[in-house]
Amino acid sequence: MTESDVQKVLARFQDPETGRNVVQLQQIHGLTLEGGKLAVTLGLTTWAAPLWEETREELTALLQKEFPGLDVSVKLIEHFRPAMPQGQMALQVKSVIAVGAGKGGVGKSSIAAYLAIGLARAGAKVGLMDADLYGPSIPHLLGIREQPYMAYNKIQPIEKAGVKVLSMGMLVPPGEAVIWRGPMLHSALTQFLQDTEWGNLDYLVIDLPPGTGDVAISLSQLLPPSGAVVVCTPQDVALLDATKAIAMFRKVNIPVLGMVENMSFFLCSNCGARHDIFGTGGARRRAGEMGVPFLGEVPLETRLRVLADEGRIAAAFDDATARPCLEAICRTLVRGMADDRRKKPVQPTLPLL
Repeated sequence: MTESDVQKVLARFQDPETGRNVVQLQQIHGLTLEGGKLAVTLGLTTWAAPLWEETREELTALLQKEFPGLDVSVKLIEHFRPAMPQGQMALQVKSVIAVGAGKGGVGKSSIAAYLAIGLARAGAKVGLMDADLYGPSIPHLLGIREQPYMAYNKIQPIEKAGVKVLSMGMLVPPGEAVIWRGPMLHSALTQFLQDTEWGNLDYLVIDLPPGTGDVAISLSQLLPPSGAVVVCTPQDVALLDATKAIAMFRKVNIPVLGMVENMSFFLCSNCGARHDIFGTGGARRRAGEMGVPFLGEVPLETRLRVLADEGRIAAAFDDATARPCLEAICRTLVRGMADDRRKKPVQPTLPLL
């Protein structure tokens, strides 16, 4: 067995971001084979950060299967691949994820914040834009009291929990209502996208207003998202509205990446018993009926409510019950997006930058 034999096996392994083989993309940064030991250094992008560990396990298993008896070790390092300009706004972002809901009160903004924070914690470069212009709650959830400032003719977003954040809630006085018609909403959304220094992002998470109004339509025209995440609670009335949200996204040609069931169950802090206050499994069943991936469920916990009220929602990832649920949702979301990329026809290799 030679290094050439190993390279042939590596050429069958796909990069999770592009779906193309890692040898073709020059992502093998090191390979040594001596004394019955094989060491491979694989470069992965920060877009794929939530999948780094399982990608390492997949490659290790492949090499052990092909070369039984070898002591295989796989080291991961960052492989930089710049984002390409997206949509009319020419944002440098690889994936735009819209988070929506058919109705208010289901915790949509909390889920948007959890997704952005979870992706950032995994190692991705993330922005969070609060497009819920009528009821912006992202600043409160994250405890942001600073106002964005202008520099080099660009709005500078506020960074919190490793995420670049911009919201109308940072720009209007507390308690003041935003009373705008469709054209003004479109203009504000354009400014948030075009005139903000987002930098080079892996993900831009956009918290949409509830319902099926103008903002989602404007977004589909300005910056076609990679897809949408629909948030609902388990009871039937919420699922009916979530169905409408899915239909709306499909009408404006925004793929639905999956559904998240929020307030899915309550764990008693005294006895540990699980209580399905709003029913159970509703979102999973509806997702299956509509051919939409089910991303996971988030528990109803007093601690999570307190953290949100106190502007410390990022600390939810320190909660022993919530953290596995939130991290699993992020992984499932990115894994689904990666699988979709792998299914697309392989494009000719472009010169590396």
